Amino acid sequence: MVRSVDDPSLYINRETSWLAFNRRVLEEASDDSNPLLERVKFLAISASNLDEFFEVRVAGLLQRIEDGFIDSGPDALSAAQERELISLETHEFVQEQYECWNKKLLPALERENIRVLDLKDLSPEQEAFIDAYCEKEVDPLLTPVTVDPAHPFPRVLNKALCIGLLLKRKRRATGTYVGVITVPRVLPRLVRLPSQSGTDYIFLADVLTYHAASMYRGYDIVSVASFRVTRNSNLYLEEEEARNLMESVRTELHRRRRGDAVRLEIDADAQSDIAERLRQTFELEDWQVFYTQGPVNLSRLFHFYELTERPDLKFRNFSGRELRLPASSGNIFDELRKRDILLHHPFDSFDAVVDFVASAAKDSNVVSLKQTIYRTSQNSPIVQALMAAAAEKEVIAVLELKARFDEASNIEWARSMEDAGVQVYHGLVGLKTHCKLALLVRHDPDGVTRSYAHIGTGNYNPTTSRFYTDVSLLTASPLITSAVHSVFHYLTAYAEAATYAPLAISPVDVASTTLAHIQREADHAQEGRPARIIAKMNALLDKNIIQALYRASQAGVKIDLIVRGMCSLRPGLAGISENITVRSIVGRFLEHSRIFYFENGGEGEDQVYISSADWMPRNLYERVEVLCPLLDPGLKQRVKDEILGAYLADNVKARFMDPDGGYKRLPRRKEQRPFSSQDFLIALAENTTGVEIPEPVMLPPRRSRGKKRDTLALANTL
Repeated sequence: MVRSVDDPSLYINRETSWLAFNRRVLEEASDDSNPLLERVKFLAISASNLDEFFEVRVAGLLQRIEDGFIDSGPDALSAAQERELISLETHEFVQEQYECWNKKLLPALERENIRVLDLKDLSPEQEAFIDAYCEKEVDPLLTPVTVDPAHPFPRVLNKALCIGLLLKRKRRATGTYVGVITVPRVLPRLVRLPSQSGTDYIFLADVLTYHAASMYRGYDIVSVASFRVTRNSNLYLEEEEARNLMESVRTELHRRRRGDAVRLEIDADAQSDIAERLRQTFELEDWQVFYTQGPVNLSRLFHFYELTERPDLKFRNFSGRELRLPASSGNIFDELRKRDILLHHPFDSFDAVVDFVASAAKDSNVVSLKQTIYRTSQNSPIVQALMAAAAEKEVIAVLELKARFDEASNIEWARSMEDAGVQVYHGLVGLKTHCKLALLVRHDPDGVTRSYAHIGTGNYNPTTSRFYTDVSLLTASPLITSAVHSVFHYLTAYAEAATYAPLAISPVDVASTTLAHIQREADHAQEGRPARIIAKMNALLDKNIIQALYRASQAGVKIDLIVRGMCSLRPGLAGISENITVRSIVGRFLEHSRIFYFENGGEGEDQVYISSADWMPRNLYERVEVLCPLLDPGLKQRVKDEILGAYLADNVKARFMDPDGGYKRLPRRKEQRPFSSQDFLIALAENTTGVEIPEPVMLPPRRSRGKKRDTLALANTL
C-alpha cells in the first residue's frame, strides 16, 4: 500500500531548515582544511546570515503572532510553536559561534602572530595610539547621552553598535542613570594597532569602553557594555493603493530603519541591571536577548580578512576564463548566429555578459535594448552602458524596487537612468521581477533584423559574480528570443501571451510545467522506461512540488536533489522518498545556480533547464521568473557531465541530508580520492586539471518499492 504524502510529519519546518543551512556555513569556519582567514570570513557570513534571519523571518513571524494569524506551513506547526523552536535553536547556534571564535579561531590566529588584544594587554605605545585615535577620529563623531526626563533614550538604528553604561553621579549618593553612546557607522569596528611584531587589532567597542570615562566626567561608571539591536526590516507596502511605487518604497525604507526591535545582543559580562533596562526599553522578551562571549557583532570579522595582508591564509586568487571568440567571428553577434553560448560563473568570467550589453550599447546596428535588474553593483558597468546607449537607442529597464536591502540603491539607479533617457519600469503590482533577462534587437549586416538574448540564473552584478556560482545562456535562437520579447511585454504592459514556449514563466506556468515534468518521469518509471531527475537549487519548500517528488519516488524515479539551503522534503523515508537523495554543497563559492535535468525516457529525449526560480512558493507564485530549456545538445551534455556530474561526485564539501533534517558528510572509502566539485571546476577553468570526475557519491542502497533500473547511466558518460 502506497503511503499518503499529506502527513505533516513528512515536511521539515522552513525556519529550522534554514538554521541547519547556516550551521553548515559555521562548520566551514571550524574546518581547518580551509585557509584560516577564510574560516574567519565563514564565521562572519554565518553572523550576517543570522542578522537577516532575525530582520526578516523572525520579524515576520512575530508580526503574524501579533496579528493573530493561525495559518501554518506544510509541517502544521503554529507560529507560536515556530517561535519556540527558533528560540531554542538560535541560542544554541550563537553559543556555537562564540565557541568557534574563542576556542578555535582566536588561538589559530595567535599562532599566526595575528592578535586581538584586550585593554589589559596594550603596551604603552598602543595606549598612546588609542588616546590620540580617540581624540582625533572618535570624539568629534560621538554624542554621549545620559537618559533622564530631559534626555530621552536615543533612537537606536538597526544593527548600530552602541555602548550602554550604568552611571552614578559623583555628587549624589543614590540613584543610577543609563548612558548610551551610539557609534557612527563610518568608524571602523576593528582598529589596527601599532606593533613591533606581528599584527595587532582591538575592537572599537573596547576602545570606547576604555574611553568612556573621559566622556562622562562627573559620573562614576558602575558598569559598561556594548550592545546592538536588530529591527524588523520588512517593507509593508499597499501596492494596489500606492500612487507612486518609488515614493512608497522610499517612505517605507525610512520607517524600516526604526522598525520594532526583534533582538538584543549584549556583552555576556554586562551587569544584569543594565541588560534588564535595555530589554524593557526595546520591549523584548527574555528569549530575544543574546549574551555574547565576544564582540557583539561577529559579522564585523569580515574586516580581519580585508585588513590582514596574508595571502598564505586565504584562498589562492582565481579569475574565471575569458570568452574567446574564434577568428571567423568578428564579434559576439557573429558567433551567436552560429551557436548558443553557455557560461558557468565564476569559472567562466562574467565579463562576457558585461561585454554583451556594453558592445550592444556601442553598436550602431543595435536599435533596442531591454534589461531586467534585480540587484547590481555600486558602479554597475551594465547600467552605465544602458544609460550611455539611451541617447541613440530605445532602452528599457525593468528595475525591481523591492529587492530586499537593495531598495535604496535601486531607487538611485532608477532616477539616474530616467535622467539619462532610459525608460524605467518597476514590473507588476504585487509581483517582484526576479528573472534575469537582457534582449537586444540588431540590424545585422546581411540585412536581417535579429534579436539576441541573455538569460541567467543570477543577478547582473559583476562583483557577486566572482563568488556566486550561476549559469548564463547567450542565444540568437528565434524560438527563445521571441519568447523573451513576450516576457518583456508581460512586464511592461501586463500583456499575457497565449504561450511563452519554449520558456515557462512565473506566476503563469513554471509551477505547472515543473509538476508536469515530474509526473512525466513518474509515468516513465511505471512503464519501465528510463526516469531520473537531478535538480540543483537554493531552496525546496513548495508543498505541491515536494508531494510530486514523493510520488515520483514511489513510482521508482531516481531523484538527486542538490539544495544549498532550505529543504522541507525528507529523503530516505521507506515507502515515501527512499529513491530521493538530498545533498548540500557549501564551499568557497556560494552555490546559486538553478539547473533542472529530466531524463524523459532517455534516447536523446532528456531535457535540461536553467532558471532564476527556486522551488519555493514565492518564486512560483509571487515573482516573475523564467525557466529556460537548453536547446543545443552540446550544451546539455556539458551541463550533465561537467557541472551536475561534478556536484554529484563531490565527497569533500557535500553533506547529505538525513530523514530527520540533519546533515553529515559521508566517510570516504579507502579507495576513494578526495574530490571537491568547486576545486575541480577551478582547475578545469585554468586548464590545469588532468583529473576525471569520479562516479557520483551515493548513499547506501535503499530498498525501492518502484521498478528498478540502472541509475548510474549518467555517471557512465563521465
